[in-house]
Amino acid sequence: MRRNRFQSKSQICIGTCVAVILGAILGAILGAIVTTSAAEQKIGAPPEAMNMRLVGYDDLQGRSAYQPTIHHQGDRYIAYIGHHGGTPETPKPLNPLTGQPEFNGTSIVDVTDPAHPQYLAHIPGTPGNYEEGGAQMTRVCDGRTLPKGDPSKTYLLRVFGGKSHQIYDVTDPAKPALIWQRDGELNDTHKSFWECDSGIAYLVSGVPGWRVNRMTEVYDMSDPAQPVKIRDFGLGGQQPGANGPIPEQLHGMISLGSQGNRIYFGYGTNKNGIMQIVDRDKLIHGPKEPTAENLLYPEVGRLVMTPFNGAHTTFPMPKMPIAEFAKDAVGAERDIVMIVDEEIRNACEEPQQMAWFVDVTIEAHPMVISNFQVPEASGDFCSRGGRFGTHASNESMAPVFYKKVAFLSYFNAGVRAVDVRDPYHPKEIGYFIPAITAVTDKRCIKVNGQDSCKVAIQTNNVETDDRGYIYIVDRANTGMHILELTGEASALATH
Repeated sequence: MRRNRFQSKSQICIGTCVAVILGAILGAILGAIVTTSAAEQKIGAPPEAMNMRLVGYDDLQGRSAYQPTIHHQGDRYIAYIGHHGGTPETPKPLNPLTGQPEFNGTSIVDVTDPAHPQYLAHIPGTPGNYEEGGAQMTRVCDGRTLPKGDPSKTYLLRVFGGKSHQIYDVTDPAKPALIWQRDGELNDTHKSFWECDSGIAYLVSGVPGWRVNRMTEVYDMSDPAQPVKIRDFGLGGQQPGANGPIPEQLHGMISLGSQGNRIYFGYGTNKNGIMQIVDRDKLIHGPKEPTAENLLYPEVGRLVMTPFNGAHTTFPMPKMPIAEFAKDAVGAERDIVMIVDEEIRNACEEPQQMAWFVDVTIEAHPMVISNFQVPEASGDFCSRGGRFGTHASNESMAPVFYKKVAFLSYFNAGVRAVDVRDPYHPKEIGYFIPAITAVTDKRCIKVNGQDSCKVAIQTNNVETDDRGYIYIVDRANTGMHILELTGEASALATH
């Protein structure tokens, strides 16, 4: 399929002096000069795509979106989408269902028919713009799976801005009801993880007294109405009373549960990254006082990354058969973790972030074996506006894609589908860059002391479901796109 390239015509100015004067006046009035380039996206232009196609779309009420969780709920599929805060121009977007402006929080969308999503409800979050407000994180568990849950109910765990954590009864997703909120105010929160089969939750929190704003609180949430705290956890040097250098704060974690007995923590996001491998049983049942010795006790391995790179998402793919090694007497099967960094700055103003594939078969000695990145020149991405680089991967372990195809959110490069069957040689097999809309928000950098702004898609996070649909949400208010693989890429997912 031929890739679409968007060309903008140069604006012809009559009279250099007049143009300069008008530009200065407009800059003073608007506070930003919106620039254009050959790569800049245009409203109404078609999406750019290869081996992926659009199935359905919801505008998410024009809210900046972070994490989508897709839950098979009875005979329905429900998407729970966490949101960043609003913008200075629109701090409280309108909720058409209530007729009221509401601080960004959590959108609940029925995606049973992915071609016709139905927006069911919005749960407001905390005041604040961008990452200062909203309710970014979502996890969902059924009561029939949780050891002490009500079998007839479904539960949503979310952050309440950077202040707290909450659990909602979402049995009727159109009528969410708050049933628990953590006591006390935290310094920050982020992307937690909830094991539905055990009820153990690992909450990204900022407990006052710790030397970082994001560390881990471990909770037993097997009874969602009465969670019980187990312990605090972090890297040595982050705990209260510690001295010396402070390791970069936590971003999130992914657990393999009681059977896998491993949790993979990611610290650093876009710099000074650390991927930490933790023995789950030792974390939960080991000594709980946050001393340097006790914090180190459950650790079985650690990868220290460069100052240029971080660990935003740490996605485990254990026991991967490697075709090239099939005849080897040892090592034909490898344990792999895909580490995805997050690009933070716009217009390539920092080292490019990417995905790293790490062999953790020998846990005490993790080894980077390959990486994946989108060539910048393939789309003139540094000139498009906004961020260019990785952010996150899908986290579903449903068989349709797991250990075969990974999906990476890539900001202005959309979502990229990557064949990971040979993690030593990951290969792109598809991509989709949505079109911008009239509500897509601008992204700015400073040029000669003035704001230079462009509008570009900012695909923020991605998730998949067990039917094979791919869900991407946009940081710049463009909404949620539901996709599917086509052509050769589709065939790969069925094998």
